[in-house]
Amino acid sequence: MSYLQRHALTIGFLLFFPILASAHGVSASDQAILTNGGLMSYILVGAKHMLTGYDHLLFLAGVIFYLNDFKDIVRFITVFTIGHSITLIGATYLGIRADEHLIDAVIALSVLYKGFENLDGFKKIFSTTSPNLLLMVFLFGLIHGFGLSTRLQSFEIGTEQILAKIVSFNIGVELGQVLALIPIVFIISKWKAFDSYNTFYKVVNWFLIIAGIGLFILQMYGYFATH
Repeated sequence: MSYLQRHALTIGFLLFFPILASAHGVSASDQAILTNGGLMSYILVGAKHMLTGYDHLLFLAGVIFYLNDFKDIVRFITVFTIGHSITLIGATYLGIRADEHLIDAVIALSVLYKGFENLDGFKKIFSTTSPNLLLMVFLFGLIHGFGLSTRLQSFEIGTEQILAKIVSFNIGVELGQVLALIPIVFIISKWKAFDSYNTFYKVVNWFLIIAGIGLFILQMYGYFATH
């Protein structure tokens, strides 16, 4: 990695890590929106949660880097969406819970994994090909959905229209995901035309690795601090 790449990576990490660390907050204002609103309020909070779910978005950005064709982008994002919808809806409806720090720690590892894969880590370090990406995206989608479920279960959602509320929250997550992906896909696709793309590619994917490690440590510290 060149001096310029290391410098850009350091600045990006210092600027964005505080934001990453604060992602996924369950706020009193969101609870008030859900308490006072109808099903539309669950769509709103779901969209807001995805738009501020930087670990989810970093993973998706890593996936986009690996793809060149728009049809492939749609295919992979659809598989990810199916995965996280299964666990978000299923785990929430069945009341299956897990410690949010542990789930978010695994999600952090998915961010690390994608940056590592994009930088040919499997070939360079393990002298092997990386696992099937479509399968990994689906599996990580299941984990990300479980993380979203832990957040929704942190809210008081009452005892009426439970399934409708869960589905509405999921719809909001999908809308937020689409809104977030539009600029990500635009920036990555347009940057490919510039000579600096290779540097941009390496810096961002190294950032994914470092951010994944940092978020993993943060979540494990939170877990041990509360147990």
